[in-house]
Amino acid sequence: MKIMIAGLGLIGGSMAKSLKRAGYAVAGSDRPSVEEAALKAGAIDAIARDTAAYDVVFVALPPDAAMQFIGASAFREGAIVADICGVKGVLEKFVYSAPRVFRYVGCHPMAGKEVSGFENSDASLFDGASMIVTLCEKTDPAALSQLKELFGQMGFGLVRECTAAYHDEKIAYTSQLAHIVSNAYVKSGTANGFPGFTGGSFQDMTRIAGVDEEVWTRLYMLNLPAVTAELETLIGHLSEYLAALQGGDEQALKELLRQGRLRKAELDREKKIL
Repeated sequence: MKIMIAGLGLIGGSMAKSLKRAGYAVAGSDRPSVEEAALKAGAIDAIARDTAAYDVVFVALPPDAAMQFIGASAFREGAIVADICGVKGVLEKFVYSAPRVFRYVGCHPMAGKEVSGFENSDASLFDGASMIVTLCEKTDPAALSQLKELFGQMGFGLVRECTAAYHDEKIAYTSQLAHIVSNAYVKSGTANGFPGFTGGSFQDMTRIAGVDEEVWTRLYMLNLPAVTAELETLIGHLSEYLAALQGGDEQALKELLRQGRLRKAELDREKKIL
């Protein structure tokens, strides 16, 4: 099996390293300096120039670049092309907007770091993590099966299947909204002079505040309805807490906190079931 990875940043580089760890030969493409670093590190065996030479092509690029790459590249007939973008609906719509000779599967690994770039990639990044795979009536079962086998060999502990719409709705809440909250949280002037006044709570709240605005702005714009709905819901809930505090209503505040505690316990039980 000939495997290519387009984009050798944190995720693409980690995919290359995990596939190498599993015994596969991997070719990759990126900027010349990144390609050189990946070759030197042994993350790839060769620089990929001809996309039509590969059986499986992982597209580890931001959404706009991924669509441009897929649209402009020639692929082997029957090849598997899998993007790993953080939004799926727009990719699926683009791919199926024209006849394709390849078999497309949308993927999104649920793993990452606060830092980016090939230099931070890690063969163990996906160990025990989940991979989301988005399906529709055009998804080829054999391509899905082959990818699931690869994902298991790469270290993923769970492959979760869903539609692109379901993925985008869930990711708007579990990832995109969380990054907005963290990014907004650090804008308080009270954050100045914080050393010595923090514990785990502050670290948890600020860990993902340093988003790359170029990347994340596009992710939000490409998933606008879902992100907007989640942010509106959060603002609505926060306004309830603010009203209770401003009104000095201790019972109302206690009830809000109780509801949140019970909801967290419910989510923890659901996680254990999975």
